Amino acid sequence: MTKPPDPIEPLVAQLLKELGEEPGREGLARTPARVARSLRFLTQGYEQDPVAILNDALFSVSYDEMVIVKDIDFYSLCEHHLLPFFGRAHVAYVPNGKVVGLSKIPRLVGMLARRLQVQERLTTQIASTLEAVLEPRGVAVVIESIHLCMMMRGVEQQSAFAITSSLRGEFQSDPKTRSEFMDLIRHQKQSFA
Repeated sequence: MTKPPDPIEPLVAQLLKELGEEPGREGLARTPARVARSLRFLTQGYEQDPVAILNDALFSVSYDEMVIVKDIDFYSLCEHHLLPFFGRAHVAYVPNGKVVGLSKIPRLVGMLARRLQVQERLTTQIASTLEAVLEPRGVAVVIESIHLCMMMRGVEQQSAFAITSSLRGEFQSDPKTRSEFMDLIRHQKQSFA
């Protein structure tokens, strides 16, 4: 039994026509299906629950120092132009009786990035989710990224990048905690080999 076409496919074919192309020509004949699969993959975060990702890996631990996962690579689509933006996220929290499995933090970042986004909202969504689930003493998220919508069109700035942050709890109220986090995310990763 043949799977029915994705509803996105005729929309892509129409878009190609509107751009002055012939969707049936050899190089474009399968483009609508490819674009549909690509968009479904790049927006799969809508089908996932960020709280569920964290809740299945919570552990009661009496650890009260900063936990940081840095240099988390991500890719997302700008909701304004549907062009990619990509970069790295640095995420930290100070536990308050429970920790989350370390691999869940990159999973959370990736899941939220796989939606149509703006960098500012992505930053606060990561922080809000960790804050709601872990109830930590503090959460910090810094994202650095390159936006193709700024590079390829509009201002056409090839070297510009954006940095956003969300600091909560001790990261916002305690300058020493904030400073320690900022110093640690600047630290260059050394090879373990």
